[in-house]
Amino acid sequence: MKRNFDSIIHGEVPVLIDFFAEWCSPCKIQSPILAEMAGELDGKVRIIKIDVDKNPTIAMRFQIRSVPTLMLFKDGKPVWRQSGILNKQQLYSVFLQNL
Repeated sequence: MKRNFDSIIHGEVPVLIDFFAEWCSPCKIQSPILAEMAGELDGKVRIIKIDVDKNPTIAMRFQIRSVPTLMLFKDGKPVWRQSGILNKQQLYSVFLQNL
């Protein structure tokens, strides 16, 4: 996953990563918000989900201590990070500030 992950975050399109876990109730609330935004922002930002239990190396690399944690990458570098649930309006604000 590491090689694939690095190629994803170094792409031309900014990438929002949703670090989540299957057992996490707040993650289940965040997921449909991100799915809706993925359709609305098609081509402007790529949204991917990474299960921290199945990808512990990547979770450790970015020191993910709580889920959900969202990270926005641009040109392979993290430009924003937030833990907890964000609503659609808050996420759009993040995109406007960082894209």
